[in-house]
Amino acid sequence: MALNYSLWVSQLANIMVVASSDPNFNTFLPGAIDYGEGRLYRELDLVATTVTGDRSVICSSGVSTVAISTAQGTILVLENLNILSPAGAASSAATRNPVIFTTLDYINAVYPSALSSNCGVPQYAARVSDTQLLLGPTPDQAYATEQYGTFRPTPLSSGNSSTWLTQNVPELFMTATMVFAAGYMRDFGSQSDNPQMAQSWETQYQALFKSANVDELRKKYESAAWSHQQPSPIATPPRV
Repeated sequence: MALNYSLWVSQLANIMVVASSDPNFNTFLPGAIDYGEGRLYRELDLVATTVTGDRSVICSSGVSTVAISTAQGTILVLENLNILSPAGAASSAATRNPVIFTTLDYINAVYPSALSSNCGVPQYAARVSDTQLLLGPTPDQAYATEQYGTFRPTPLSSGNSSTWLTQNVPELFMTATMVFAAGYMRDFGSQSDNPQMAQSWETQYQALFKSANVDELRKKYESAAWSHQQPSPIATPPRV
């Protein structure tokens, strides 16, 4: 059964045996969401948290840097970048020119100047900050970019009543937040002395995470033998 914010709160309060109206419990809730979502988004590497083909950012002619798109959310990991040519062409008619990610030192050494004679369709890129890339060579025209990457969705809250996690892996999200809740109820320091509660929930988390992670690997064709198949302990060696 999928969760929403109010159902998650009531179920969490029921498991913890506290009143959902308890002010201390309500102060604790944002931390539980941060812990559960942060852990799952980092560890699962979800297809659902991928910006796909964002074309909102345009290069500037003669300018060696270009912005990382924020149109669909702040991109944490820029996974693919294409330069669309010719400049101004509709995306359906443009040619994709894949950009190779490299180091800042390489671009500075190979493309040290932004003079017009040294400009062209960018072939390389290096991330110089959370918001910008350095291109090499410097664009000679205002090319559109096509960006793919990983972003963080809007967190669960009373104003954002459901997320991909609560709708698709509700049991895993609940378990992740209960790992944090075990620390809230017993404090994290005492877990080393009396770890049964925290370890029980952590064990459940690891078991549920394993199966959810297989689903994500299958979606990306990164499962057994780089396929969409379920891993099989019998089919060895892996297919090629």
